[in-house]
Amino acid sequence: MRVMLHVPSAARLVSLIALLVMALLHAPTAAAAADGIVRVYLLAGQSNMEGHGVVDLFDERDYNGGRGTLARFLDEPANRAEWSDLRGADGAWTVRDDVFVSYLTAHGARKDGPLSVGFGVHQGRHHIGPELGIGRALGDAFAEPVLLVKTAWGGKSLAKDFRPPSAGGEVGPFYTQMLAEYREAIASIDARFPGLKGRTPRLEGVIWFQGWNDACDKEATKEYAANLAHLICDLRKEFADPALPVVVGETGNWDGEDFRAAQRAGCERAEVAAGTKFVPTRAFLRKAEDCPNTGHGHHWYGSGESYLRIGDALGRAMRALVEGRSAPDAPARPVTR
Repeated sequence: MRVMLHVPSAARLVSLIALLVMALLHAPTAAAAADGIVRVYLLAGQSNMEGHGVVDLFDERDYNGGRGTLARFLDEPANRAEWSDLRGADGAWTVRDDVFVSYLTAHGARKDGPLSVGFGVHQGRHHIGPELGIGRALGDAFAEPVLLVKTAWGGKSLAKDFRPPSAGGEVGPFYTQMLAEYREAIASIDARFPGLKGRTPRLEGVIWFQGWNDACDKEATKEYAANLAHLICDLRKEFADPALPVVVGETGNWDGEDFRAAQRAGCERAEVAAGTKFVPTRAFLRKAEDCPNTGHGHHWYGSGESYLRIGDALGRAMRALVEGRSAPDAPARPVTR
């Protein structure tokens, strides 16, 4: 059997070869595809940054029959459209391919991977913290991939445990550990997140969600505004970025307005106000009887909705600060590797 081949003219062949060479020269190689930045955000705080929002546990004795879980919230028709991207048509939880989380829990378990449910402090995939809403808001906003480095431990105060250097006295051990875990995460990006290999990490901002322990202490409450300002100043100095965006989430599940006012006041102090945003969260507190953990007011009663909405508000606030820094006249930002 004879096979007829179409052979182009010499001129046509030369033209095709030239086009092929040009295409190869301009085609993105594997190295080029990995080039660019990864937007990094440091998430820090105590137990509510760790995450106690219940995803889908529903036994009557321990979880109030599933009232207030994330799954139950998303089952409501009024909520499906706004949050439809969190679950597929089959009900499976969405796993993003553009947002990643690095988190070493207080129990020593490492939770690294693409953003989905399950990055709360407990084992398994049944709890969330604010990272789900934060990552969603930031991932939807930017073309570059996002990495959330989460450093949080329950029952820790700013007055002592996270005490920043410029506040005077002994530097808090968890201030030091926060920085150590952040740097370790950045140093191991290529190994833990192969899809980010070759990209340059750039710290875009810090999200701080902490306060319960200080609110329980009158002296710590009195000095909270000053200590918070010291923390922001010291982190900006640590990362050599005097305009580093910082978002502070209100401890909205604390009934005392004096402490929440101190949090706001710390964000508004002249030395840190530029590039700092206080985010109210009180509106996201739900009634105990409508939540999974009716006796855990310190953990927003375990409400999956509360943690999701808090994270969304924090992420949107950070997005606004970062986009403000993207103006043509904004100063260059340092990288973190």
